[in-house]
Amino acid sequence: MSSLLLLMLLAHAATLTTSTDENISDLDGTKSVFILAGQSNMAGRGNVIDGKWVPLVPPECTPSPLILRLTASLTWEMARDPLHKDIDVNNVCGIGPGMPFANSVLKKDPSIGVIGLVPCAVGGTTIDQWSKGQNLYDQLLKRAQAAVRGGGGGGGKIRGLLWFQGEEDAETAEGAQSYKEKLDKFFTDVRSDLQSPELPVIQVALASTKGNYTEEIRKVQLGIELPNVKCVDAKGLPLTGDNLHLNTDGEIQVGGLMADAFLQLTGEIN
Repeated sequence: MSSLLLLMLLAHAATLTTSTDENISDLDGTKSVFILAGQSNMAGRGNVIDGKWVPLVPPECTPSPLILRLTASLTWEMARDPLHKDIDVNNVCGIGPGMPFANSVLKKDPSIGVIGLVPCAVGGTTIDQWSKGQNLYDQLLKRAQAAVRGGGGGGGKIRGLLWFQGEEDAETAEGAQSYKEKLDKFFTDVRSDLQSPELPVIQVALASTKGNYTEEIRKVQLGIELPNVKCVDAKGLPLTGDNLHLNTDGEIQVGGLMADAFLQLTGEIN
């Protein structure tokens, strides 16, 4: 990308993203909380160009005072991409599915009220790193529980877990062979520890074409039989040149698919 084009994009982005946060403490009532977990495609790599975040915000990712984000310090702020900037700190984060998901849910079901997004995803992580007792699992629980209690803006009710992970496990035969058992246990453990045995889970079947065992992982994801778990298929959505990460359009599309899946699962739309 030329320096001139980059400057033009940045200037345009400023007109879209410059806003004053609403007084979060004024947003009373119970938030609808969604946990965002997994690896890089959940953390978001859209609009990351030449290793830098280009803050050009598509309409589907427009900030709203009705969409909040739980920061790394466990306080609420108005959500805007990159949602995982202070969570997936060893990577350059960009647009992920979180903002398109929230905007789509609000558009189709305004009665849901204030949405609280809880970013937890970290790029390059395996299902083992998300197992109970590991740091990522413990951080997920800590952040989810903080969102329920509130943090400078009232608490909320956890309405769903959004999960996009598996690319790392698709790299080895061992990872693929053990994935089903570990994925089932992860969802079951999260529900148990959050005291929500029927918590809706929306997961994504991989779009990546990079791992040698991607199809084995996808088969597990698409075939999961736990109740209140829906899988949306990202295969065929546009990727960046690395054949691993969804580009901006792909992230927006998968966010919309997850929104529809959640609303269908909860009976809000047919």
